[in-house]
Amino acid sequence: MKAIVLTCDKYRVMTEHMILQYAKLWPQHPFTFRIPYQTLAGTNSTNRQYIKTPSSIKATVLQLLEDLDEEEWIYWCLDDKYPIRLLVEQIELFMADLALAHEMSGLLFCRCRTTLDNPQQTLYPGKVTNSFSEVYLERKTWAQIWIHQFVKVKVIRHLFMNFPDDIPQAIVMDQLKFLIEKPSAYRLFVTEKNFAIFGESTEGGKITQNCHDSIVQHGLELPSWFSQSNGKHVLMGQLSP
Repeated sequence: MKAIVLTCDKYRVMTEHMILQYAKLWPQHPFTFRIPYQTLAGTNSTNRQYIKTPSSIKATVLQLLEDLDEEEWIYWCLDDKYPIRLLVEQIELFMADLALAHEMSGLLFCRCRTTLDNPQQTLYPGKVTNSFSEVYLERKTWAQIWIHQFVKVKVIRHLFMNFPDDIPQAIVMDQLKFLIEKPSAYRLFVTEKNFAIFGESTEGGKITQNCHDSIVQHGLELPSWFSQSNGKHVLMGQLSP
């Protein structure tokens, strides 16, 4: 499965860290990470494909998707988030079930923040049961589209096609997305239970303490602008005991 990484040259260490975390937590993961670059190319391998893209955010994503069919399932993974815990056996079952879920266009397996704390605003009433009796809840809006998840190409392509050409900073997209109508045919779901914990890599333009410590543990070199953390631990998701 192709994993679409939204990043740029400046944040290459974040991309490296995220990919290393997937290798550590899910050694047999099925992903080929499509990594955009402007001048900082890398070496292609079985799980990495470096693609030269324009510098703008919108054009970068559309270039990464250019040769992919609308109905193809991809793994959407921005490098400002990275996995800390993954219940791999269950996630692999969700992935296998995608072929049977013809009505679905997206599946998030980390239920946290608004889909957990404010379901009336973010989720439709009712439940859907998958082929092995796990419960899915349907999402109303684009909320939590930035957390790593399985999604069809057409969903991400539609979202970015409707963004303005000039997006000065990635954080701006968080508000812009709510100005774009989500087609009713693009049905996005989240698991009723939570199966992952993700960490935020940055907050307010500064590296989080959790990401800083994890990068150091991996032996990666931090660039000067990320050498000082903001001192905060920013995590998403909580696993049941």
